Amino acid sequence: MKSPHPYPPPLAGEGSRRNRRLNNPSPPRAGEGWGGGFGDSDPTDIHPGDWVDRYLPAWAEPYARLARWDRPIGTWLLLFPGWWGIALAGPVWPNLRLMALFAIGAAAMRGAGCTLNDIADRHYDGRVARTRMRPIPSGRVTVTQATLFMHAQLAVGALVLLCLNNASKGLGVFVLALITTYPYMKRYTYWPQLFLGLNFNWGALIGWTAVTGTLAWPPLLLYLGGIFWTLGYDTIYAHQDKEDDARIGVKSSALALGDRTRPFLFGFYAVAVALWIAAGMTVGLDLISWGGFLAVAALLMWQAWSVDISDPADCLAKFRANRYVGWVLLGTIVFGRLL
Repeated sequence: MKSPHPYPPPLAGEGSRRNRRLNNPSPPRAGEGWGGGFGDSDPTDIHPGDWVDRYLPAWAEPYARLARWDRPIGTWLLLFPGWWGIALAGPVWPNLRLMALFAIGAAAMRGAGCTLNDIADRHYDGRVARTRMRPIPSGRVTVTQATLFMHAQLAVGALVLLCLNNASKGLGVFVLALITTYPYMKRYTYWPQLFLGLNFNWGALIGWTAVTGTLAWPPLLLYLGGIFWTLGYDTIYAHQDKEDDARIGVKSSALALGDRTRPFLFGFYAVAVALWIAAGMTVGLDLISWGGFLAVAALLMWQAWSVDISDPADCLAKFRANRYVGWVLLGTIVFGRLL
């Protein structure tokens, strides 16, 4: 198999705006793609010339990349379960103050989690085509600088948590154990996507308790449904890196399932929708909500049916499409509570 990146990442000190190699990456040799199943296009997930390059000072660029400010889909996927929990718990209209706090907290914690992930994976990322130009393997940020930045983001998340009630604070502290262990799961299990689901959907529990002060069946069902949702969309995402992952010994559900991925996606998404419907029924959502749940199911079934697991660009597009799932389910819950 061809090397996923025939040229190594830039050396430390080459990351200035004036002479940043990711603005003019070395091309592959004639007749040779970048490898890793990407054909003739550069697969790096850093896109020079975007708003980060245009509007942020040069010193801030690598930190924005560490926190994934240039790719907000992960923040949305972390935020939606919290918003769902708030909306499901609210008597009528969701608490807008809580929703704003959760948005700030999701951005901070997603950034901290991505920074931790890049620190933990720094020796792997430089060997994977999609991640080789990230700030740490490219030498634009040191591990010490990244660690300090991670703690700054965690401090923002802690400030948000202090604004919530005691039950939510307790859940927020408990999830730290999941957050700190997730980046290492891909070394030991083919199902790191399951651990991501445990992390990313925890907001459903905190959102509910932030309103009610106690846990109950509805947020638990919402949380479990979110885990199966994450198993689906992150398996799709993992298919982007499956060749590189197999080469360097990193595990994923994409490698575990291989060509059997599609039927498993249908199964994951069917269970997710069933659990979300059960959560809605336990709080007495109006029958009109069934239209929203059917729309959610249709979006997910479309993903499972149409995704091309051999095309990294299509996998990324289908992964990003989950923001529509989040919005439709949020609207279903909100209007179901209003009617």
